[in-house]
Amino acid sequence: MSTTHLTPGLARATAGLPPVAASLIGAPTDIGASDRGASMGPEALRVAGLHAALTQRGLDVVDCGNVSGPPNPGLIKVNGYRNLPQVTAWNHEVHDAVYRELADHRLPILLGGDHSLSVGSISAVARHCRDQARPLRVLWLDAHADFNTRELSPSGSLHGMPVSCLCGFGPRELLQIGGVSPAVSPRWVRQIGIRSVDSGERRFVHEQDLDVFDMRCIDEMGVRKVMELALHDMDEDTHLHVSFDVDCLDPEIAPGVGTTVPGGLSYREAQLCMEMIADTGRVASLDIMELNPALDVRNKTAVLAVDLVESLFGKSTLMRKPLAFPNALIDT
Repeated sequence: MSTTHLTPGLARATAGLPPVAASLIGAPTDIGASDRGASMGPEALRVAGLHAALTQRGLDVVDCGNVSGPPNPGLIKVNGYRNLPQVTAWNHEVHDAVYRELADHRLPILLGGDHSLSVGSISAVARHCRDQARPLRVLWLDAHADFNTRELSPSGSLHGMPVSCLCGFGPRELLQIGGVSPAVSPRWVRQIGIRSVDSGERRFVHEQDLDVFDMRCIDEMGVRKVMELALHDMDEDTHLHVSFDVDCLDPEIAPGVGTTVPGGLSYREAQLCMEMIADTGRVASLDIMELNPALDVRNKTAVLAVDLVESLFGKSTLMRKPLAFPNALIDT
């Protein structure tokens, strides 16, 4: 099948290719989280200049505004889940918005909001890939594995369960979003930056053979080797989805998240992650999740997230032929 190689924006212009069309989709809710505040994340990213930054990278950006859903009732657990009907409603809205933009040949960028919303976005991406008979790879950048179930989760908060739901383990209401369950196979997922996993969740991750590059892997092998392993077997037709939870970053540089865990990615480690993903030219959809302005300092975490997303779309010091992906040419 012939596909358009998603070379970063300015390199596409240099090559005479049309710009990548990208759509910003806000999902202002913290319905699946344990702490309030992530509902303000989409506006913080806009204030930090995300639209302008992507436009400067050569993308044709449209802000679709925000999807809407029920308010956060702050409920206790019911049958092992907090706010399941409300989380389901939000995820249906996200699924429909993301799927619509993909069908219109645009690159959807979901502005969260808590990470439970990635059930809707990645279900839509998986549905689109089935429609197009394309392979899917999901890069999950996070401090947490998000592979809990109601039997394993201490809190019942669904932002700790999106990967397990996508892999077919979770409430029927969420498994049915997108029409097929499981929406993805664990073999398609690569997790990077993990450093906080509940004890029962740890066993479940091992049983499902999920590829997890935790912070120990990064400490031992370095970011370059980890990213080469995470990206090595994609072909030119692969749809690469990046789910970027801002808490993958060290809280010293990114305090504006609800569930901080010490020992995260440094600024340079995160930049190299994003630059090597950009080198593939395969990024076709993106989530930016768990930004919590209520816990931030003068919006510094949102500004950092925008900086890293710029690198994800090709910002680099020099034009270079990356060692890991010699056929890609990245612009300045």
